[in-house]
Amino acid sequence: MNPQANTTAPAIEFRNVFLSFDDHLVLNDVSFSLAQGEMIVLTGISGSGKSVLLRLGMGLLRPDSGQIFVEGQEIEKLTEPQLIDIRGRMMGMVFQEDSLFTGLTVYENAAYRLEEHGWTEEQIERAVTEVLQFVGLEGEEEKFPEELSGGMKRRLEIARALIGWPRIMLFDEPTMSLDPLAANKVLDLIIRARDVNHVSSLYVTKKIYEIDYLSQYSANTTGSGEVTIAEAPPTRLPRIRVLVLDAGKIVFEGTAQDFAKSEIPPIKELLTLDRHDHSHDPDFADPWDKRRRPAETIL
Repeated sequence: MNPQANTTAPAIEFRNVFLSFDDHLVLNDVSFSLAQGEMIVLTGISGSGKSVLLRLGMGLLRPDSGQIFVEGQEIEKLTEPQLIDIRGRMMGMVFQEDSLFTGLTVYENAAYRLEEHGWTEEQIERAVTEVLQFVGLEGEEEKFPEELSGGMKRRLEIARALIGWPRIMLFDEPTMSLDPLAANKVLDLIIRARDVNHVSSLYVTKKIYEIDYLSQYSANTTGSGEVTIAEAPPTRLPRIRVLVLDAGKIVFEGTAQDFAKSEIPPIKELLTLDRHDHSHDPDFADPWDKRRRPAETIL
């Protein structure tokens, strides 16, 4: 029998988590909790442990010690089939790397997770239509990834992670390889999922301006059902916290406003690294790299 989630518990909780690779300590006594409907932005310089933390949260890695809970369930105590069930029903992840299947169409890429979890053809068609409309890819169903722009590929990655509307989303630098215009479209989709669909989310980034945008803008639904993204009034800011990792330890936890005013060295280093023109120096890995994640990591 599949374990039942406790939606009154935190969406994700880490308790005193340690993880090492060989002799290198990657996460050092990490503890935090992501509340239901909340967004946590996780930042820090490269190599600080951000991506590893997300993979632990998905159960793709196991900690050396400590406990990790997803909606009250300690994932260390779950069997692999139970973990797969949790990922399929409750969680979605957008990886840093391009993980689309090049031999599948837009429709087939979006439908992949649901097919793996036994949805009917009619249920899948309805869900794919809804999520492709959400990310603005309706009408592109028969195209292959190589026919899409970089921004469209990222939106398809998000569509595949969001299909079925999981309650928890993990984003690993989802705008890293995008130009500023495409990046803003992706950020707006993430804000819509957070504010309209009440998705709890962990969002990894090294781009300071993204922290400002995600903490200052919100999505609202008009009386006619249209969703708009606008600057939030000071009294109705989004539920968002910032965590800073440095050498595997959480060295800051607080609001985006407190983050902006902090004088601690790891934040100063981040601010120094981020002082460049993103439109001319977007700071991303080779966009022509065609490597793909192994199929077993696409959940």
